[in-house]
Amino acid sequence: MTKRRFGKRLAVVATMMTLVTPAVSAQQGDVPPSKPGKPINTGDVLSGELNAMKVRGGKNGKHVATYQITSEPRRLPAPSGLCNLETGPETFQLVTSSDAQAAQLKSFVGKEISVKVDEVACASDPGQMSEAVITKWSLVKKQ
Repeated sequence: MTKRRFGKRLAVVATMMTLVTPAVSAQQGDVPPSKPGKPINTGDVLSGELNAMKVRGGKNGKHVATYQITSEPRRLPAPSGLCNLETGPETFQLVTSSDAQAAQLKSFVGKEISVKVDEVACASDPGQMSEAVITKWSLVKKQ
C-alpha cells in the first residue's frame, strides 16, 4: 500500500521539476559553438598538466606506468585531423621509449610541463586511455 504522504511528496517533486527545467534549458542554450583547437605540428611545444596512470601491459600483464598530458584542444596534422572529435584531442599519451624517459617524467606528475612534439597521431588501439598519442618527444625546460 502507499503511504499517506506520497501525494505530497509527488507534488513537491513535480513543483521542483517545473522550476529547474527552464533554468537547465537556458544554460544549455548559452553554450557557444565549439571550434577546432589550434593545430599542432612536428616541432611545436605542447603544454599541460602531466598525469600518471597504471595500465596492465606487456607479456605478463604487469602494471606499466603511462603518462598523459591534459591540454587545450589541438588539431593534428593530416591525415589524423581532429581524431573524430569536434574540437580535436585534449589528452595526449606520452610514449616512453626508455627507462630514463619514464624516470624523467615521474618527477613531474601533477605539474605543468612542456614537451616538444616530434611525432603525434590519433589513438587507434582500444586500450589507449588518451585521444592522441605522442610517440617521439623531448622535455622542454622552462626558463
